[in-house]
Amino acid sequence: MMDPTTDNAGQTGDPGTARDALEALRAEIAKAVVGQDPAVTGLVVALLCRGHVLLEGVPGVAKTLLVRALASALELDTKRVQFTPDLMPSDVTGSLVYDTRSAEFSFQPGPVFTNLLLADEINRTPPKTQSSLLEAMEERQVTVDGTPRPLPDPFLVAATQNPVEYEGTYPLPEAQLDRFLLKLTIPLPSRQDEIDVLTRHAEGFNPRDLHAAGVRPVAGPADLEAARAAVAKTTVSPEITAYVVDICRATRESPSLTLGVSPRGATALLATARAWAWLTGRDYVIPDDVKALALPTLRHRVQLRPEAEMEGVTADSVINAILAHVPVPR
Repeated sequence: MMDPTTDNAGQTGDPGTARDALEALRAEIAKAVVGQDPAVTGLVVALLCRGHVLLEGVPGVAKTLLVRALASALELDTKRVQFTPDLMPSDVTGSLVYDTRSAEFSFQPGPVFTNLLLADEINRTPPKTQSSLLEAMEERQVTVDGTPRPLPDPFLVAATQNPVEYEGTYPLPEAQLDRFLLKLTIPLPSRQDEIDVLTRHAEGFNPRDLHAAGVRPVAGPADLEAARAAVAKTTVSPEITAYVVDICRATRESPSLTLGVSPRGATALLATARAWAWLTGRDYVIPDDVKALALPTLRHRVQLRPEAEMEGVTADSVINAILAHVPVPR
């Protein structure tokens, strides 16, 4: 693994070094966030797949800190938007501003024009403003006054939200949920992890000053491009492709669901499985890769029947039952 303190991160572009650099992100983020390895892995997978991530958890479980630590460990431009009930779409995308000196309108780009956009508490703003990100997330561009404006590459939206049953929240529309590659749930920490968090604070840790915590850039655009090129060469057998399709089709036939996984979701599951296979050091995908990414990739793409919800059924339990039922290829 490369030295996390190196000043040359992101300058090599070699696939092997790129894997080391992305693995080093874990060590850097761990300097600020305790015990959230699955979420860190999900964020790295999303970077490799050019996807976006939705982080869900109750207030105070370090969702925002996790994304800020990722940004500090990457040599990428980062902006943050705090979503509130009075936020307007133009506050995110930008708008035309009249210049009295030139008597012309000029475009003032919004915070969406960045590499890593932290959309904090995205479900505290009404659907109209939430939808302002749809084009950006899917097309990698923003259209204002009929003119499309491309976004930088790489571009990733890392959105945080509180559980939808909390007061003052607006459920995300299905169309926008489907734009997120992964939905990662951030649980409350274990007793030991919580002790570690408090110990760090007692020793002077300041979550608002990640530089003082020792978080340094360890990966950059060249590493990402090299890694993405290597992931694209990861072999997927016809049996694995059929396995992914069978899992997604089974969600459409589940009696507990009113909405199953779309073909977009099947494509997403294949992509995340390939990225996970490469991260673990293989150049081919196995069924365990598909199983490992099935929950975060599919849980937000299905919709439970009301009667199933009343019985305590969850999207995760339905997907786990499907994984246990669909035949696994040899």
